[in-house]
Amino acid sequence: MKVLSTFKTLLKSSPLVRILLLLTVIGVIALVTSLSGRTKIGKPEISSIDPPIGSPGDTVVISGKNFGRTKESSFVEIAGSRVTASGYKKWSDTEVELTVPVNVQDGLVIVQTSEGRSEPVFFANESTIPVAVRTDFRTTVPVMDSISPLSARVGDVVTIVGSNFGAVRGNSTVYFAANRESSSAPSSVDDSGYNADFICASEADYDFEYWSDNEIHVRVPDGAASGPVYVSTDKGNSYRLNLAVNFPVGQKSFSTRRTYVIQISADIQNRTTDDARVTLYVPRPAVSASQPSAVLSEVNPIPLIQDDSSNVIHQVQLTADNTNRLRFNQTFIITTLSVSNGVNEDKVSRFSDRSRLLYSAYTTSDTCVPSSDPDIIELALKIVGKTTNPYAQAKLIYNYMISNFKILNTVRSGDVSVLDLLERGSGDAYDFAMIFTALCRAIGIPAIPVSGVLIENNSTTRNHWWCEIYFERYGWFPVDVALAAGLNYKAFSEIENTEEYYFGNMDSQHIAFSRKWNGLKQSLINSRTVFRPRTYALQSIWEEVSNAKSNYSSLWNDPVVVGIY
Repeated sequence: MKVLSTFKTLLKSSPLVRILLLLTVIGVIALVTSLSGRTKIGKPEISSIDPPIGSPGDTVVISGKNFGRTKESSFVEIAGSRVTASGYKKWSDTEVELTVPVNVQDGLVIVQTSEGRSEPVFFANESTIPVAVRTDFRTTVPVMDSISPLSARVGDVVTIVGSNFGAVRGNSTVYFAANRESSSAPSSVDDSGYNADFICASEADYDFEYWSDNEIHVRVPDGAASGPVYVSTDKGNSYRLNLAVNFPVGQKSFSTRRTYVIQISADIQNRTTDDARVTLYVPRPAVSASQPSAVLSEVNPIPLIQDDSSNVIHQVQLTADNTNRLRFNQTFIITTLSVSNGVNEDKVSRFSDRSRLLYSAYTTSDTCVPSSDPDIIELALKIVGKTTNPYAQAKLIYNYMISNFKILNTVRSGDVSVLDLLERGSGDAYDFAMIFTALCRAIGIPAIPVSGVLIENNSTTRNHWWCEIYFERYGWFPVDVALAAGLNYKAFSEIENTEEYYFGNMDSQHIAFSRKWNGLKQSLINSRTVFRPRTYALQSIWEEVSNAKSNYSSLWNDPVVVGIY
């Protein structure tokens, strides 16, 4: 009691004591407050978000713990965007109530406090959730409302108006009535994929000019005839509208159908301890008016890419513990037709639409066709002289080559130049095809080299090359200079005058694997590639290996006939 009395006396008599006492009390209170505020509560944890799906402006409640009794510097983040201060309606240690921001996206929700970030939960914006819609056949199948003009020539652009064509073409196409004998069953497609009644527009001929969901601009393809036209997508086929196809330059005919079963195989074997990935590009047979179907019926092993337009692509990993020989087999069912010349040579004229992609692509030089070489240009101009009719020009070139160059029955080995033919005066079928194509291109006649195999009458195959030239409003015109020049060949039916026949006509024993040069791109920057010159396909890459130091062996077998129907 005495101490207390003394303390009271000091308080009354000494202002300094009173100040010190006040400061002490304030300090104690601050200390207690600080300690209570710094109590370790741990990282925030979210147990639920209600509702988990919402729209901008909705109220959302986040439940959990360790959010803190007051918001202070804490915040909520939705899909990477922080909710602003005005968005919070309530903040407590176990619950945060907020308004969904206007610009919110689907994404993760977190609560962040001074103790760290919570584990995220997912919130979905209701407006962005895809809604499952029952498929309506009437609204997904393509619909043709009109086709204009109602009459056109081969190569002319027709406009198809309708709906459900698709924003992009993808694998969709347009079918035209085919210029060949109809099958007994309308629109029948047999096991080989051959449709006797229809032919589709060609990517190789740049027939597709424009494609949208409700309008298509497409050229009348080579091999088309008067009759129905329809659009085909992965949703189905449209109803058909009729188009009249006119032939002011003449009409060729297709007949003598043959179906071949062709097998192609390649072997790979590792020979070192280096691991490597090898990619094989196995050529697919081409599709055209005279070769209307080529179906891959069997393949082993399962390829990396099966539906590429020009190759079946295999890939294998070579390892040190696997030196077994690996074989890659594919079997194609191919339908070919013979072509009979129907051109009226007097009606053929120089190409009027030189802005057309087909013209620019097939009158310029490329890896196979040296049409810009000065010697080629000089020779072409010398041969045609003042002649301006493209048919007559091509015939002059054809006759000149037959008269002045000797055909070799064996294929020259190695990557030798076709220009040797001009100096040597002799060459193989490859030389003849490439030089004829180059001479035609040099004077403005669209032309392509064709590479494939000839089927002899004993069912054996031999690599072979020929050409096709394009006459406006007529289409492709086949030319085989090598056979016309006397190349040994055992046809199923004897051809009396080969020189006359193989200018504009073609038998059904030619199987095409390439119609023009196919310049493939490497899939890896530092890979090593293999090119096979003078073989049945015109492509820049046949094999690609990831490890340039790897040593392996490969054996490509020429196509083999396993059936003829």
